[in-house]
Amino acid sequence: MTAAVRRRVFLSRTAGMTGAAALGLAGCGSGAASGEPGRITVMAASYGKTVGSPIVDRWHEFVAAFQKEHPDVRIDLELVPIEKIDRTLAERAAAGREPDIAQSYVFADYAEAGRLYSADDLFSLSAQADFLTSFARAGEINFTEYGIPFLASTPRLFYHTGHFARAGLSGPPTSWAELRSAAQALKAVGVAVPYGLQFGPEAAEDEALAWMLGTGGGYGGQAGYDFTKEANAEALLWVKEQLVAPGLAGHDPATFSRTPAYAAFLKGEVGMMLAHPVLIEAADQAKVAYANADFPMKDGGAAPPVGLSDWLMAFKRNGHRRECAAFLNFLYSERATTQFARGQGTLPVTVSGSEALRAQPAGRALRPFIDQMPRAEFHPVGRATWPKVRDTLRQRIGAAVKPGGNPRALLKTLQTTAEAAEAARPQDTAQ
Repeated sequence: MTAAVRRRVFLSRTAGMTGAAALGLAGCGSGAASGEPGRITVMAASYGKTVGSPIVDRWHEFVAAFQKEHPDVRIDLELVPIEKIDRTLAERAAAGREPDIAQSYVFADYAEAGRLYSADDLFSLSAQADFLTSFARAGEINFTEYGIPFLASTPRLFYHTGHFARAGLSGPPTSWAELRSAAQALKAVGVAVPYGLQFGPEAAEDEALAWMLGTGGGYGGQAGYDFTKEANAEALLWVKEQLVAPGLAGHDPATFSRTPAYAAFLKGEVGMMLAHPVLIEAADQAKVAYANADFPMKDGGAAPPVGLSDWLMAFKRNGHRRECAAFLNFLYSERATTQFARGQGTLPVTVSGSEALRAQPAGRALRPFIDQMPRAEFHPVGRATWPKVRDTLRQRIGAAVKPGGNPRALLKTLQTTAEAAEAARPQDTAQ
């Protein structure tokens, strides 16, 4: 199972909980329906019966509701196991059998090859304006949106209020100095992992970006990668010297990944850590005393939050722009986005859906997450080279903050890897 798949499985099933919505769209260009006017195939990610999630049943309900309003468009729903969905999409696209609509963790390759409709082709201006700007921009290549955000989330700093009370802490840290002091106090009262630093291979890029954003750094943006900026080195050196070296981040952060971190938090072994709203239901079920807060900037204040999303794409090959547009506009209606987000641990990517969920009593616990989404910063998902760079980061960042590690050397390696990968790409391919 790839790390990208593990991330999505985690978002739906962390530590045995009913988790984030596994609502995914992907399409298949095979079968008699391929190229047939008025008929599109939609492939949803299937998580199997062990997840305990009603997503598959709700997908059938959603398709039925869409077709009731759009009898001229036939939807063929295909369910593909989550661990195969990205590979299946890549194989079908490589064979020239692009789907009509697809879900994936990556979209840049397809967009650069000119195989996707843009958001301008699919949505009205008012519908596009309803997308949260930070998420819409993350789906852009050359300032044109091809990746349509879906399955959105953003983490906050979760902390054990019971442990904090025992340690004499009155509230969450609002700076890194306070975070270190809180970790020291938690360690003094016997908390095994005062701060759950998740630099293991499952999603180290999320944790690392949160710390870099806390010093004004980041991975780069539309203009290219920028790993070697001083703010990034400042962040990783602080983590290495102030958390890892004094034993405030567990035995080995290089092997401590997101899923085991969540399980440890639920057992009371972790005092505080970055976590997604999917943890809320599990913590409530486990009767854990907890709260969440903004992740702090180094010198105080709320840091920009990390944004996460899967992406929907509409492929051009079958010429079904009208049908794809009808389906996607229905999917992103306020009714649908609110229904699919509610109780699943994911967040709507539209302003109207966010406001509707926020207004519901059931959405009360999600309000802090919803409120920080407009400020979210993303990985450079609009660059086709990002998966290669991301994999290098996952493999090496844990060792870089351990004794003897060299954060500056890691950042230089990441920049070199990124530049080499960019140089090897065909130029000016986006259409």
